[in-house]
Amino acid sequence: MASSNADLLEQAASPQTSPQHSENIYQEVLSRPTPPNITPEAHAQILREQETALLKLGTLYRDQQNAEGLAQVITLSRAFFMSSTAKAKTAKLIRTLLNFFNTIPDSMPTQIRVLDDNIAWAKTEKRIFLKHSLETRLAGIHLDLHHYRPALNIVESLLTELKRLDDKLILTEVHLLESKIYRGVGNITKAKAALTSARTSAASIYTPPPLQSALDIQSGILHAEEKDYKTAYSYFFEAFESQASAASFAPAPGKREGADGALPAVTGDAPIDTDGKGALESLKYMLLCKVMLNLPEDVHSLLSIKLALKYAQLRDVESMRAIARAHQDRNLADFEKALRDYKDELSSDPTIRSHLAALYDTLLEQNESLTECRLINPILSFSAQPYRLSLSCDLGLFCANASIRSQPGPTHQLTPDSHPLPLPA
Repeated sequence: MASSNADLLEQAASPQTSPQHSENIYQEVLSRPTPPNITPEAHAQILREQETALLKLGTLYRDQQNAEGLAQVITLSRAFFMSSTAKAKTAKLIRTLLNFFNTIPDSMPTQIRVLDDNIAWAKTEKRIFLKHSLETRLAGIHLDLHHYRPALNIVESLLTELKRLDDKLILTEVHLLESKIYRGVGNITKAKAALTSARTSAASIYTPPPLQSALDIQSGILHAEEKDYKTAYSYFFEAFESQASAASFAPAPGKREGADGALPAVTGDAPIDTDGKGALESLKYMLLCKVMLNLPEDVHSLLSIKLALKYAQLRDVESMRAIARAHQDRNLADFEKALRDYKDELSSDPTIRSHLAALYDTLLEQNESLTECRLINPILSFSAQPYRLSLSCDLGLFCANASIRSQPGPTHQLTPDSHPLPLPA
């Protein structure tokens, strides 16, 4: 007698089952045909078991860093649920599986191919909202790869459709993407205009905390570009509080499966910042603002607040602490050493990299000015030495002459050579 789907799923989830055997079990569950003449309740139960098998198989490929296998699972999910499951549930399942790519390194090309394929399928099936969500994700990936022109083309097309549909939530996300793209190409004016549009759309709806944090971070970045570090710090602090609180109340790692992937990649690696990466990024920006405001001594007090304590010993924070110490001491050698020792932490973020480059130039100018002063001062001191010697000699001779004239005896005078010689009798 063949085992039921529930028994097979339980066997695959057992710790004693090897990953290869679990993969075969999940594929067996998915390949089983639906029995004819079954009740609606039994049919719904089979669909739930197949959905579980798909998610478990996707999780298995994610843990094995198998991007191609995950791509096949996403394609398989469309065939399984296209006709028998509600559109919203199918879209949620596809987005959930797409989120599994976030932890697989070097999977960007595979993601782009999978997204292009699913966007074409969504157009054919007239699943407009799923198409918009996938296109937003694709634009975010192009932005991460610094492919600004393809990203901007997607965003411009999306905005034309979204303004007609008046979908405020995804309109906010796309305007935020547009702002990031324009900031990437150096057009700060258009970046600010796009961010203003994003905030206008967000004002009329409930904005999920991850999206609100992303808006705050982008606002802080643009203010920092204009050297308004005080305002930038306030935005970064708002984002840090929200993200650090979300990370503190995150569910256990084993309960993250099946999370709704409705939010695109522009709001972070996951819909909810459960691992604290977003909070760490905001904290680094806060420390950067303190350094750029010439307040490096505030870095220690900032890291002592309750929400920041869990990040205080991480290398990313240590890198900013080393930069603050070098800046406080005006020590260019220590600054260069910090840049070398924490190259990955300081160079991977373009925002931190650009501002530290400006800070390095400032320190270099200060050190050059100090060196010039140290070189010029001895020269000035040496040049003034003959005048001081001459003055002291003249005063000494004057005193000696006055002493001689006050004593009885032969008359003396000072010769042009400044030596007292006796006059002839």
